[in-house]
Amino acid sequence: MLAVLRNRTYRHLFAAQVIALVGTGLATVALGLLAYDIAGADAGSVLGTALAIKMVAYVAIAPAVGAIADRLPRRALMVGADLTRGGVALFLPFVDQVWQVYVLVFLLQSASAAFTPTFQAVIPDVLPEERDYTRALSMSRLAYDLESLFSPALAAALLSVITYNWLFTGTMLGFLASAALVVSAVLPKPAPAAPRTGGAYAKATAGTRLFFSVPQLRALLALNLAVAAASAMVTVNSVVYVRDVLGLSAGAVALALGAYGAGSMVVALVLPRALERVSDRTVMLRGALLLTAVFAGLGAITAVQGGGWRWPALLVVWAAFGAACSMVLTPAGRLIRRSAPAEQRTAAFAAQFSLSHGCWLLTYPLAGRLGAAAGLQWAVVALGSIALGASLLAVRLWPTRAAHVHADLPVGHPHLRDARRVRAGWRHSHAGLTDTLHAHM
Repeated sequence: MLAVLRNRTYRHLFAAQVIALVGTGLATVALGLLAYDIAGADAGSVLGTALAIKMVAYVAIAPAVGAIADRLPRRALMVGADLTRGGVALFLPFVDQVWQVYVLVFLLQSASAAFTPTFQAVIPDVLPEERDYTRALSMSRLAYDLESLFSPALAAALLSVITYNWLFTGTMLGFLASAALVVSAVLPKPAPAAPRTGGAYAKATAGTRLFFSVPQLRALLALNLAVAAASAMVTVNSVVYVRDVLGLSAGAVALALGAYGAGSMVVALVLPRALERVSDRTVMLRGALLLTAVFAGLGAITAVQGGGWRWPALLVVWAAFGAACSMVLTPAGRLIRRSAPAEQRTAAFAAQFSLSHGCWLLTYPLAGRLGAAAGLQWAVVALGSIALGASLLAVRLWPTRAAHVHADLPVGHPHLRDARRVRAGWRHSHAGLTDTLHAHM
């Protein structure tokens, strides 16, 4: 898998991604401490609102960026986003009002909504070979999982010698380093921009309309919802299961989240080879259906009152959630690359970024509020039902290769047109043969 790092451009871009992720992780820890300094006991409410603002920024800003990204130099767009994020991190230590936190968080996440889809759309051009691109997707998944484990540990080590305000300085330096690495990378020339048609709204929704027009991308929408249901259960309710249900220490919360990340990383490591033998459809749909089985296991743990086996069982369930989510999320970039014309690729990745976070915007509050108001068992039933329904819908929406041989090709692809002509010729020949047989009967 590491062989893909021999490509200098990808190596610089991947390093930029990793450094930016570490900086973001440090900012997450520091932001929680800042919220506590400002709001005290209401810090949880402040962070919850900040998370909602983050999701709103992702859902709203990414499509707008997708509408103009093909008209702007990609390097300038990513560097500008990094500089914006670094500037926001520089100002965060000086805020003393809750509303200032909300404004800066919105600016920070809006810049991320510009950077991430653009970065994702560049990688297929840097690594045009399918095998290399698959390895890059797995490495990206590993980077996200390792960041979730490494950044809190790094923050804890730094906080033993410095105050939390200095963590924002580390965040700023991380984004500046990311910008420098992007500047040093020689990006390939993008595909010619598509002709301008329609107004600003039409351009901003072009990626979303592509998702709704291509069968396998419609299935990806449903898969995003299934993953969001599972990840919301883990992210929101891990602390409730560990502290309230099992009565364990705060350190066990980190172990539970680590089990989720470990499951995801194991799958990310083995997928490049697996995808050489089985289709994206098989891997992604089986991952989604596995989520429903894992929800059933979680329901059993939740229903039982007492038993020392529940803690190791919860770790297994969390690892299985991570593995199943990785089976869906890691190949998603391959699916988008195959399904979107090159000139619409940034818009398609922006739509995926926006729509997937829209699913999380729905499931995060549901996991928290339903669990608090009605109990964890009802939260498991509700989110498990969402995962099951979304998975079955994806199976129905995604055509098999037998039913649609060129399902992975974008609409208008020349091979798809050739396939239609072949099928039309076969139907014409079949009709002629039928007429001849009838004439001799």
